[in-house]
Amino acid sequence: MADGAAPVADSAPALRPLARAPLYEAIAERLLSHVVQSDLRVGDRLPGERELARRLGVSRTTVRQAIVALQTQGIVEVRHGGGTFLRELDPSSGPLAKVVDRRNRLPAVLEARRALEIPIAALAAERRTPDDLRAIEDGLALMRRQVEAGEIGLEGDGAFHEAVTRAAHNPILADLMDRLRESVAETRGESLSQQGRPPRSLADHEAIADAITAGDAAAAADAMRAHLDHVADLRLFEIYPEAGTAEEEDAR
Repeated sequence: MADGAAPVADSAPALRPLARAPLYEAIAERLLSHVVQSDLRVGDRLPGERELARRLGVSRTTVRQAIVALQTQGIVEVRHGGGTFLRELDPSSGPLAKVVDRRNRLPAVLEARRALEIPIAALAAERRTPDDLRAIEDGLALMRRQVEAGEIGLEGDGAFHEAVTRAAHNPILADLMDRLRESVAETRGESLSQQGRPPRSLADHEAIADAITAGDAAAAADAMRAHLDHVADLRLFEIYPEAGTAEEEDAR
């Protein structure tokens, strides 16, 4: 814990380094994702600038600009010498509306993942080669190391699913998954940020890998389906239930 901040997972996806050159607007949105994922309430203190800069992989100046933007919109309050505190959590306000928009997109992304990744797992069980199995195990081993180290296992999760997709040996399905890469990464990040979720996700992946290794297409499909059901159980859906869909509620 740094600067008297409320306890947070050190590897919370909302605070992971950005893949592209960051702008303070993007950082502000990440901070609000962190607020939602960590269930912070009005009056709670955010991590300090130094800690946020470290977690996000950006300069303290950029973090400061993001905080100023949120302060200008009345979302946070900066107490000089005291820290930054959550002042307002209105889902219709500024950057938080983007978090809500992303939450509203997630059910469609999850539907697409089910449509693609369940048959991909079945095909992988039927078509996997020794090289494919090694790649799947490598992804699984990376995620296991990350989870055991107290991280959420995001990189290992992605490597595992990419290896399973390659093992299906269907270029069209692989192309579709590649087109969804960014959206799928959002569902992974949101899911793995849930408290206690990384070990559960690791167990899901182990079940998928076991079925693929055994060449059991039906079991691989079932294991992937169960995993995606767990992914669909997101904190954002509980915070903004009015944005949900009937299909989403059935899936949960």
